[in-house]
Amino acid sequence: MKITVLGSSGQIGAYLVEYLRNKRHQVHEFDLANTSDEDMTTIPNPLLEERIADSDFVFFLAFDVGGSRYLKKYQHTFQFINNNCRLMANAFTLLQKYNVRFVFASSQMSNMGYSPYGVLKNVGELYTKSLNGLIVKFWNVYGIEKDHEKAHVITDFIRKGFETGVIDMLTDGEEQRDFLYAEDCCEALETVMENFTDFTSEDNLHITSFYYTKIKDIASMICGQFSLNGKYDIVLRFSEEKDSVQLDKRNLADTFITKWWMPKTSIQEGISKVFNAMKEEYESN
Repeated sequence: MKITVLGSSGQIGAYLVEYLRNKRHQVHEFDLANTSDEDMTTIPNPLLEERIADSDFVFFLAFDVGGSRYLKKYQHTFQFINNNCRLMANAFTLLQKYNVRFVFASSQMSNMGYSPYGVLKNVGELYTKSLNGLIVKFWNVYGIEKDHEKAHVITDFIRKGFETGVIDMLTDGEEQRDFLYAEDCCEALETVMENFTDFTSEDNLHITSFYYTKIKDIASMICGQFSLNGKYDIVLRFSEEKDSVQLDKRNLADTFITKWWMPKTSIQEGISKVFNAMKEEYESN
């Protein structure tokens, strides 16, 4: 199949491009990180139109987003809101024009009206339903990330350990998150694509591990990875702050998708994979 991945250099997109190519699909990458011609906030964007028109399927993963640090700093700004509104209007208009099957990547935060990020994802869901696309909701997918400013909690903690020897937390770590390893996420997305006609835009396609872990326990697991390597002395610093991004609100994931797909990687295994990949990168530089 000819597949376009919007947001192909992002945390999930980079894994998905490699995964789909290994399955011998023809994959079009599209991401501002590649070239300014791939800026989805540019309207009109001839290259974006060309890619979507030539696609059998589109994965809409692109969004101006990052981990808690990034959202706390930017999600209430004009630029954050404007970027996401523009890129959605641009892509959804072209998906309607060429009637291409697609999946929109939403978030479990889409029902959290106090979060601009959550509200914008909800808007994306409304666009998707109007075009009979499919909505998948992610719960804290993690993997290797290239953009340190937008890093999510696991890669952020590992990076800090290698670069400063100190993992300073934004909160007291009591909040819980449902983490999913990126390779498991790719398999879930492929499953949704291959079974597209089995689903509707009203189905709860929740892509997660269905298992909650406290952030302080994530930090402890990462410290354990450093300890196994012997030569790293890591200091873990907790904050007295509470979660101000998600307010420690938790949605219960619907297990509907498990009739077609199940996650395979435990949080311990996933952290070990990400840690070892990042260790190799840091020690080679």
